[in-house]
Parts: sequence; C-alpha cells; structure tokens
Amino acid sequence: MHMRRLTYCLSVGCFAVVALAPVADAGDKRAVIELFTSQGCSSCPSADRLLGELSHDRSLVALSLSVNYWDYLGWKDTLAVPGNALRQRGYAKSRGDRQVYTPQAVINGMMHVVGSDKGAIDRAIAKSRSQAGILAVPVQLTQTADGGITVAVADSPSSVHGEVWLCGVKKETAIQIARGENRGKTVTYHNVVRGWHKLGDWTGKAASFTLSRSDLKGGVDEAAVIVQESPKGHPGRVLGAASLALK
Repeated sequence: MHMRRLTYCLSVGCFAVVALAPVADAGDKRAVIELFTSQGCSSCPSADRLLGELSHDRSLVALSLSVNYWDYLGWKDTLAVPGNALRQRGYAKSRGDRQVYTPQAVINGMMHVVGSDKGAIDRAIAKSRSQAGILAVPVQLTQTADGGITVAVADSPSSVHGEVWLCGVKKETAIQIARGENRGKTVTYHNVVRGWHKLGDWTGKAASFTLSRSDLKGGVDEAAVIVQESPKGHPGRVLGAASLALK
C-alpha cells in the first residue's frame, strides 16, 4: 500500500450526482465509496477489481478517482484529473489525520479504509450509516429531452447545508500500462471520474440545478451527484447522492 502524508490543504467542497432520462436511480443510497487509485501503484489493481464488483450494487455510488502523485515512479496516470488529488487531501484535512495513500477508499465522506479490503469497506458503511444526517437528503436526477441534466435536492428539516457537485463518469475503461510498478499489466477501471462541476451551494432548502450534457467531457456515459458538507472549505460527510446512466 502506498502511503503519503501531505500537510497542505485544498478547497474542495461537496459534490452532486446527476440524474438521467426518466428519474431512475433516485432511490435510497447506502453509501458513496470513493476509491483513490493510481496506475503507478502496485497495490491498486486488487482494489480496482473490487470497485468493479461494487459498481454493480445500485444502492452504492462507487467511484474511481485516479490521482497523479505517483507519476514520478515511471508512469503517468492517464485517467487522473486535478480535482481528484485535491479532493483526497481535502478529506484528510477534514478528518484531521492527514492520511493520503493509494488505494484509499473514503466512505460517505467520513471514514477511510484500504480500498482492497471489502470487509473494512462494509464495516465503514455500517458505522457511517449510524451517524445522523448521512445520505438523509433525497436527491433526484433527471435528463431532459435536449440532453440537459437537472438535479433536484429536497428540503431538510435540520439546519444542515453544503455544496452540490456533479461528476461525469466513464463506466469502464481498460488501460495498458507500459512502465512503472504495473508495467505490462492491463487494468480495467470502473466508474472513472473524468471531471468535477460545482453546481452550487445548498442552504437546506429545496433547490434545483442544471448542467448541459455537452459540459461533461471525457466520453462519459454516466453522471453522479453528491450533496456534501464542506467544513472550512474541505469535503465532509455526504448528505445525499445519486447516479444515473446518460443517454
């Protein structure tokens, strides 16, 4: 497992999940799992395979976030986007433990475990779900006839508020790695985040946000939205989430 302590902070807020065609997949979610992974990390392929298995569970929003801080080992990660590493460091700042490594799975914005350990992921889901407010805010995703994406966030009876982020997702892509620790391997990545879009702030009142399908780059075929607290400008607990396949 690759470990790296980082002390600088980042300003990453919450994020939202996009909705598709009718209003499918707007039901209850058990967890948002964010796997921070790298093509240059020899410990990551087993975690990438596990995320592929978890991606079939529609009660989960399982996302693969490639990072680039291991590029110096000899292979430049072809799926890394800048917002991913910033987001990972932001979680570490929110938790106060400064733990940044690969493969790292962050569960519901609260807990982190080794991304290849399914038992630890299951336990983290159960423990985080016992906390008040986790995934308690309904989020509805809809894709309009002209391709626009609408995110509707329900009203909350409590005083919570956060940010709404949407990410474009590539369902599956296979990468042939020519150099570095995984030299000669072909690794298949699932639910790969290809970019982040802040839709706006959520004040706790019912609100809707829109984004054009054309704004999502990288050949994505799904979208995910996360409504999330942002303590001191860093990502925190997940208040609501959804995902949906794009037309």
